[in-house]
Amino acid sequence: MTGLVTGAGSGIGAATARVLAARGDRVVCVDRDEAAARETATAVDGLPVAADVTDPAAVEAAVAAAVEAFGRLDAVACCAGVEVNGAAEHLDARAMERVLAVNVTGSFLVAAAAARHMIARGEGGRVVLVGSANSMVALPGQAAYAASKGGVLMLGRALAVDWAPHDITVNVVGPGVTDTPMSAGSLGDPERRARLLDGVPLGRPARPAEIAEVIAFLASPAASYVTGAFLPVDGGWLARG
Repeated sequence: MTGLVTGAGSGIGAATARVLAARGDRVVCVDRDEAAARETATAVDGLPVAADVTDPAAVEAAVAAAVEAFGRLDAVACCAGVEVNGAAEHLDARAMERVLAVNVTGSFLVAAAAARHMIARGEGGRVVLVGSANSMVALPGQAAYAASKGGVLMLGRALAVDWAPHDITVNVVGPGVTDTPMSAGSLGDPERRARLLDGVPLGRPARPAEIAEVIAFLASPAASYVTGAFLPVDGGWLARG
């Protein structure tokens, strides 16, 4: 199989690239940071592509590069994401628009570009979007992030319905607290770390590889009858209601 991973330069995206490569997939590592994309690609013997997921032309070029290099594209994992924290009354329009552009519109652009290729090829495919436990619950100071991840959840469900006739499955993974560069600030603050982990029955952050393994399953033939699903990988956070 050939898989394309966005946000592959670090965190969950880099871990996903490694898991896909370890099982024998050919991996296209996409990140807006060209050096980071190249570093991950070198580690997994993959193809690095520098692209901003909010740029439709760059996304189309990334998918075209994958097809040109490997002849096909079987799966995409939309791991690129951003987070902005702060009281909602102080959140400006530019910050809100940026979070929605990357997390929701970026996921859509990548998924749609890949799906057009999959539909034309006629052999189906796998699309995995990365939502969050915040797709279902809100925390203080996360108006933009929670809104975006709620949007990712409904985007995934809508795409699953649209593309089911083409045997393209679309699912959403919902990570909880995960030890990534994006969450380093929160987890590095003892008070905020304790507050976050207080809601996690397993009592620790996830390792990026633990999220990546679930993404890899949904991006495999083993998940051929799973579509439109939201799969929390949150250490039991949502189980507490």
